[in-house]
Amino acid sequence: MEHSMEHADRPVTVALAGNPNVGKSTIFNGLTGMRQRTGNWSGVTVASARGRFFVETQEFLLVDLPGTYSLAARSQEEAIAHDYLCSGEAELIILICDATCLERGLHLLKQIIELDQIKDSKTPIILCVNLCDEARRKGIELDFELLQDVLQIPVLCCCARQTEYLNELRKTIRETVGQQISYDCLDFEPKQLAAETVRYTRTDYRRREELIDRIVTGPVTGGILMFLLLLGVFWLTLSGANIPSALLWDGLFWLEGKLAALLLSIGVSPWLVHMLVYGVYRVLAWVTSVMLPPMAIFFPLFTLLEDLGYLPRIAFNMDKAFHRCRACGKQCLTTAMGFGCNAAGVTGCRIIDSPRERVIAILTNSLVPCNGRLPTLFLMITLLFLAFGTGNASVSASLLSALFMTLLILLGVGATLASSWLLSHTLLRGVPSSFTLELPPYRRPQIGRIIIRSIFDRTLFVLGRAVAVAAPAGLIIWLLANILYVGPENGWLALRPVDGILSETGAALSTSAPSLLTCLTGLLDPLGRLLGLDGVILTAFLLGFPANEIVMPIILMAYQQMGTLTEMGSSSALLELLLAQGWTGRTFICMMIFCLFHWPCSTTVLTIKKETGSFKWTAVSVLLPTMIGMGLCLVVTGLSRLIAFTFFSG
Repeated sequence: MEHSMEHADRPVTVALAGNPNVGKSTIFNGLTGMRQRTGNWSGVTVASARGRFFVETQEFLLVDLPGTYSLAARSQEEAIAHDYLCSGEAELIILICDATCLERGLHLLKQIIELDQIKDSKTPIILCVNLCDEARRKGIELDFELLQDVLQIPVLCCCARQTEYLNELRKTIRETVGQQISYDCLDFEPKQLAAETVRYTRTDYRRREELIDRIVTGPVTGGILMFLLLLGVFWLTLSGANIPSALLWDGLFWLEGKLAALLLSIGVSPWLVHMLVYGVYRVLAWVTSVMLPPMAIFFPLFTLLEDLGYLPRIAFNMDKAFHRCRACGKQCLTTAMGFGCNAAGVTGCRIIDSPRERVIAILTNSLVPCNGRLPTLFLMITLLFLAFGTGNASVSASLLSALFMTLLILLGVGATLASSWLLSHTLLRGVPSSFTLELPPYRRPQIGRIIIRSIFDRTLFVLGRAVAVAAPAGLIIWLLANILYVGPENGWLALRPVDGILSETGAALSTSAPSLLTCLTGLLDPLGRLLGLDGVILTAFLLGFPANEIVMPIILMAYQQMGTLTEMGSSSALLELLLAQGWTGRTFICMMIFCLFHWPCSTTVLTIKKETGSFKWTAVSVLLPTMIGMGLCLVVTGLSRLIAFTFFSG
């Protein structure tokens, strides 16, 4: 190798390449830590991750290229990797490959070194063979010395989750940067080289995985297992969230009184205290106590399935169903992402290469409930079974609730498939494309990593977004509930008296005057009754457009007509309030249906507009779930009234 001058006064650009599912992201995160940013590659929607790290005094800029199996430029990922490597920006290339499947990584290495720009610039390459721990467990041995002798480039054995291997990689990067490689000696056949350097000490090393896959991806057992896992996840979420939710509720509302007393003691006016504490803070307390416990259970369980390697197998199982709908099997993965956040699911549709199929996946993503709608569904199911006398503490009631929740989720998946079929046969006609789906090996989950990822990257991130939206929404809701329509003789509008305080005109206001919130609910009440709901519920969904988490607080505030939410000490107290407002079993059912199928939240709508660049498709994404929800509510309402009429008339 030849040496060239190193430039310590500027970052050295390092390209990180490799196949999907080889631990590339783990190495990227391990090297860069928190010094990273994510955006898009110029002109395309594929994500671009860049981060910085130091080795001694030298700074490095690490560019994470999209995972790809080849540089044939048949997809956006392949085109981006090819174009970037040919651009000459990279001063060092790190190729990550899988120790359990070395030949596939060597094929990509062969393609990289055959690029003319790489040859001309003599850019050095490091071959990092990752997942060596998994290879050892499977009885796969690699001859690294022979591999390095043949390739004449640095070859590292690596386990990306262990610090000592990352330190060795940093050291090799520092030693290799600035060197120039002669590509004349890199004439090898990937298949022959893999045969010479890889030895299998166990001929049945894949037998256990194959047996498991026969069950997990079987035509019958695969579907049964998916149903049981979904049922188990929701049962654990429903049964485990009640106690922490109650404790969190008690703590936050105890703090509410202390906060109000503190503000009054320092001279803050009572109406401002009422607005900030009993308006904004109380909505925040509701959202946090109702939303945080279920998400703190659901996300770790979901992340556990992801870490085990089960999610790609769900995509494999669902591929045939989506293919029959003339959609892409990858849509199953983006649908699964929608359970966390529909906006994230829409962004995840970038993995679908076909523009037509990508639009189908975007338009149907909100047909599965996101984290903002899941707590409301959990609450409605709990109250429904409580209303029928099953209680909410028994194991049988929890299982029934979980079963009901699972059926609702399957209804959402069914609506996704049906809508995909409808769109692909009308607005988005075309032939479904094919894609390569790799089933990664089953991996032992890292509990600590799962907790960190699920809590910090998902639960707290989503909760932070909900809180950021709930705070201004709480202010708007308070204003609507406390600005009274008093008629033209009193100046049209006035502020509701707070704790006996007079209005600015000095005249005591009558609390019997309707608020703006009451006027709005009355206007929408006929349509709500037609759908088996009422005007309050429809108003709550409209005002909940910024975030679905605030729908229930708006419903309670409108029912109570007190200008603030009243503390609900138990599910029984909440149920009594709803029953007193005329809720029936039909109302609960229609409420769950409309919660499952209605317009996406504001964040998702903005994301859809950004991803599609089209007002037309954004409008379709809003109308599609709304029409499904209204249609199903009309069917349920019509059938229930027909049954009731038949029963009583007979």
